[in-house]
Order: sequence, then C-alpha cells, then structure tokens
Amino acid sequence: MTRPAHDPAAGRRLLVRVLLGALAAAVAAIPFLAAWQHRTDRFAVEEQLSPAAAPPPAAGAPVLRGLPRDTGPVVLAYHDVRPDGERPYTVTPAAFDAQLAALRAAGYRTLSTAEFVRHLRGERVPGRTVYLTFDDGAQGLWRYADRSLARHGMRAAAYLITGQVGERHTYYLSWEEVRRMASSGRWDFQSHTDDLHRRLPIDASGARLGPALSERLWLPAERRRETPAEYRTRVAADLDRSIDAITSHGLPKPLLFAYPFSESHGSGPSGAGVLQGMLRQRFTAALTNHHGPHPLGAGARAFAERTVQRLEITSGTTVAGLLAGLAERGPRRPGGEPRPLAVPAGWDFPGAPGGTTVGAFTGAGPYPLERGHLSAEYRPLATADWTGYTAEASVDGLHSTANGVSLTVRAHGGRPVLVALSRANVRVTEGTGAARRTVARARLEPAARHTLRIVVTAAGTEVRVDGRLRARVPVPRSTAGGHATGGIALGVHNDGAPRWPAFRTLTVAQTRPSAPAESAPEAPRGRGDGRTAP
Repeated sequence: MTRPAHDPAAGRRLLVRVLLGALAAAVAAIPFLAAWQHRTDRFAVEEQLSPAAAPPPAAGAPVLRGLPRDTGPVVLAYHDVRPDGERPYTVTPAAFDAQLAALRAAGYRTLSTAEFVRHLRGERVPGRTVYLTFDDGAQGLWRYADRSLARHGMRAAAYLITGQVGERHTYYLSWEEVRRMASSGRWDFQSHTDDLHRRLPIDASGARLGPALSERLWLPAERRRETPAEYRTRVAADLDRSIDAITSHGLPKPLLFAYPFSESHGSGPSGAGVLQGMLRQRFTAALTNHHGPHPLGAGARAFAERTVQRLEITSGTTVAGLLAGLAERGPRRPGGEPRPLAVPAGWDFPGAPGGTTVGAFTGAGPYPLERGHLSAEYRPLATADWTGYTAEASVDGLHSTANGVSLTVRAHGGRPVLVALSRANVRVTEGTGAARRTVARARLEPAARHTLRIVVTAAGTEVRVDGRLRARVPVPRSTAGGHATGGIALGVHNDGAPRWPAFRTLTVAQTRPSAPAESAPEAPRGRGDGRTAP
C-alpha cells in the first residue's frame, strides 16, 4: 500500500484558514471584551490604603498663630492624592494627612456642600471652617484620601468629570467607588462637566487651543467656528448630561460647579455672559482658582457674582503654607484688627518693588527711588464682604500739591469710594474705570497734617476731613447685594517734595449708629465733572 504524496500547498491553505478563523473569532470578541472591560472599570473597587498618621502641630506652635478666631469658610482646591501622581496637582498621602491633622489641631471643621451653599445664601457659619474640594474625580480620592478623612473626622466634595467616571480606572474613580464614598457620609459629588475638561482647536491652524467649555470650537468639516447658537446647544447638553449622570446613580442633584482649568471666560459668547447664564440656571455658584477683578471669598459678594475663589493646594504646599493661606483669606470682621498698620503681614503691595513694606506708608521707609507712587491693600480677600465700619486716619508730611495720600473704602467692590488728600485739597470719587466719577472736591485750610474719618454703612459712605463733613455717597438701591462691600486700601505719592507723606495712625472699628449730622455734598446729578462747592 502506497502512502499518498504530501501536498505542501494544501498544508499552507489549511494553516491560513485556521489563522483567519482565529482572527475572525478575535475580532468578533473585541466588542464583548471591551464591554466586559468597561463594566469592570465602572464597578471596580480598588483596595484602600491608610498613610501613617501625621502628628498635629503642638498647641501654640508658630504655624497656628495669626488665624482668625471666628471666620467664615475658606474653600480649598485639591486634585488628586497618591504617592506618585502628576506634579504639581497631586498631593502625597502623607502630606494630605499632615494638612488634615493641622486643620484639626487649629480647630477647623469641614463643611458639606449643602452647608456651604446655605452660608453663601446668608446663613452664618460659626467657628473656623473649610470646604474641601477635589477636581476631576481621580481614583486616589477613594484609595488614599478617604482613609485620612475618616481618621480626622472630616468630609469633602468631589467635582466629577462624569464622562470619565468608570473610564481609565487607573486614574478615574469607578461608579461603585463613588457609591461607597457617598454612603460613608464623608463625600458629596458636584459637577466638573461631562466631557468638556479639554482644550480643543479654535481656529483652522489646529495649533490654537481653547477650553472646550468657554470657547467656540473649530468645525474642520465645515471650515468654520461654531456659531453662538451651536456653542450654547453643545455646552448646555454637556452640563445637563453631567447633572443627569450624577442623579441617575442615586446621588443628590449637584449644587455647585467647578470650571475646568479655572477658565471661566473665553473669547467666544461666554465673554458676554452666556456661559455664566447657563451655569446660573443650573447651579448656585461656580468655583475658580483664579483671581478676577474683585476678590470673591465665600460670602455675599461671591454669591452676588455667583463665583467663589478657592485656595489651590499643590504638591509644593506645606502645612505652614496652608495655614498662612487660611490666615490671609479667612473672612474677618471689621475691627478684628483695630490698627491694621500694626499687622505688616496683612498688607499686599500690588505692583510695588520687592521689599516694599508698611514703612513706606508710616514714614519709616524704605521708599522706591524709581517711582513716586505706592499703593497697599489690607487683606483684600478677608475683607471682601465688609460693610458697617469706620476708618479713621491722621496724616502728616503734606507739603504741597507734589505729595498726598489716599484712603479707599469698599475697596475692590463695584462701588469703591476713594478720598484723596493733599495739603490744601480733598477729592472724593466713587466707582472704577469708565464709571468712576467725582462726588465732591473742596479746598482745605492749608496744613501739613489732616485727619480723615470715613463711615461705611449698607446705605452709603460719609466722609469727614478735620471733623467737617465733606461728602455723603449713597449706595443706589439698584446695586445688587455684595457689590458695594469691601475693605480698605491706602495710597501715597511724592513727586519731588522734600519727603513722603505718612499715615501716623489708622484705625478700623465697627460703625455705631449716630445722630443725623449737618448736610453735606452728595453725589451730583447731571454734571459731568461731579464738582460741588466746598
């Protein structure tokens, strides 16, 4: 019996058929594998890890000094907590635990989102408080941060990019982890968009990128940018998907929104307030880490503008730096520091040369050689909601029109009142930019020394120089709550005079009601220059 001859071509054909069959089976399995992986990511739960307990600062430690005793909340902005995350937006578990230990040692408690929103709406929050926020919904919140919150009896809010929850579980939370975090009572969940935490092309080159939330995007197939109507439709749909994703998982409807990249204004329709309008329709307020034209700590002014500034915590933030930020931003009552010039750390010097101190305003120097004007702001974030206070100052060294001083009340608000004083003149102005106007101006008895007394109430501002009433500036009824609040700022200028003028005293106290005084010039009506008779 003879064996059939071997056919090499037939063997190759058989091998090809086997390989093609295996490939077809693999291709057919891809959707099932992807679905399985997607489900795994959505419901995966990583092991939680607890960092070593950080020792709290000792009672009376220097880092605990200077914190206001009774203050409104400060909002802290974190991103992720993990040992080896991306810098500067990741805090190590050890650093996070040390920060919570320091907060607890300083007597701070953490607020829920609902408590924080009630505060924005006017409810007083006693004691020292912070509102802890985490942007993005990174997986380190469950694995590392949650254990530290439990250890210190604190809570936080996670601002989710909802379209990423259950995706890339090596970085983002799963929905099952979100559910467990919510059930612990330590977390609540807010909106950080559904899928607009990205920068995308906004022109034909593709090189110019803009935030997808606040910019009109480039449509390459149509070779044009979105129309304002298309922009509104796209963004509104994303915001609604974000809200629906949170509520469909059994969580409360989000009350607050955090801007991606803290970018709230683009060059598109959002610049005219379209984005802000859409956010106001859906949320109580939005959070940002950037400073706008007005300080917006958590209070009446922030609620009026529906935007709250946060203190950003990064990989480089130390315990001392965190507590210093709280001391700077924690809202303070008028008169809590009755002699502000005795608190050098409480002053900012915008645009001033390095090394400028309050000495340039008190006569001690040093003074800049290259410029003749300086300004100083007293705790702009901590005083953003001030009203009902009296600022008094005595000034000397006024030698001629070449030098003078200014004292501003309601600083950084929508209607600041500035009193400029020289040897023989006083001028009172109100407002900012193009809306700024002169309320009163008058000649004074020439003297090197004058005194100022400015009384600020919810109804208006009263200005006295050397005991004589010089101006009353009413707050218009149309002014929204919070826009006419603010603290104090100083200015000194010297254009070739023998020496700089100086504030010899400066005090701030809560305003006490007083009996009606004599009439004084008020904001003029119908005159462009705003001049009034002395």
